[in-house]
This record gives sequence, C-alpha cells and structure tokens, in this order.
Amino acid sequence: MKAYRHEVKYYECDRMGITHHSNYVRFMEEARIDWMDQLGYGFERMEAEGVVSPVIAIECEYKHPTTFKDKIDISLKVSELSTLKISFEYTMKVGETIVCTAKSKHCFFEDGKPIMVEKRFPEFYQALLKNR
Repeated sequence: MKAYRHEVKYYECDRMGITHHSNYVRFMEEARIDWMDQLGYGFERMEAEGVVSPVIAIECEYKHPTTFKDKIDISLKVSELSTLKISFEYTMKVGETIVCTAKSKHCFFEDGKPIMVEKRFPEFYQALLKNR
C-alpha cells in the first residue's frame, strides 16, 4: 500500500511554529481512511452497511517536530487482528526523518453492539489478513 501524504497547514501549528501534537491523531485517521480506500473497503462502504470502527486506544511517540508546509508521509500496517479488534502501527516521516511513531486500536460495532468482523465481512477480514 502506498503511504498517505499530509502537508502541514498553518492552522495546525502552535505559537512556536511547531505542529501541535493533537493533530497527529487526525493525521493517523486521514491515513487510515486512505488505507481503507486503497484496500477497497472505505469508511463510506462500511458505514453504509451499518458498521463502525471506533478508536479504543491511541499511543504516540513524537520523535522530531514538524512545521508549516512540511510533507509528512504516513505509512501504516495492521499489527494485530482478531475477529473483534484491529490494531495499526503508523510511521510518520518527513523525507527520511521519522517524526512520529504511533499505534491505534479499534473494535467493530453494528447497531451499538460488538460484531465479529470475520463473520460479518469475511472478504474484508481476508483483505486485512493479506495486508498485515
């Protein structure tokens, strides 16, 4: 899968000119949405079928600051997968410099109840297995 690229906007920076740390969680979501689209199972498709995947845990380690106009390439991979949960690992780089590493954990819900994605969406589950 190809990395997602985010160009830092002026409004994403604090008074010191550094990208505010809270934005990295948004960047992770943008990258995850792009990754799912590349996989062929975009959020629109999942939500149209009544399935949502809320975040249940986030972890970020900031390695190097970014600033306005920096182009952050975000690659992600599935680090853990079960029928109920999925975890992703993210590597964010500007050029060859790693600026942040992160993890997110999600579960799958339909109508407010946990579902086993392997049974509900077997093709999607197989695609996730292939792209670990």
